[in-house]
Amino acid sequence: MSESIELAPTPASVAMARRWSLDVLGRVGAPELADTMALLVSELVSNVVLHARTSCSLSISQTSQRIRVEVQDGSDRLPGVRQRTDPLAQSGRGMILVDGLSAAHGVEPQPAGGKRVWFELEVPSAP
Repeated sequence: MSESIELAPTPASVAMARRWSLDVLGRVGAPELADTMALLVSELVSNVVLHARTSCSLSISQTSQRIRVEVQDGSDRLPGVRQRTDPLAQSGRGMILVDGLSAAHGVEPQPAGGKRVWFELEVPSAP
């Protein structure tokens, strides 16, 4: 399974991405991942809206063990994990959340420009 959606660099795209990703997750049959998926997708798409300011594509694919989410945008600026964030700051925690909540994650500069930021979530095994 692999699905994708194109998003504009507007704040409304964050909510659209979250809803769409939860719809895809529902078809996959892993509802226990919904909160984590919604949070991490929101963080990555918010980063595009706030920092890259380009359109982006959001893709979700599944293997038997993991769900992979990729956000590709047109900016060459790579995200980083801040070591310390002011507790009152309104931003700066996105990649810390991705690092802490995903099974794996990364950033891949694209040959034609831009980057792909991705994370993977473990699909819980059936009891």
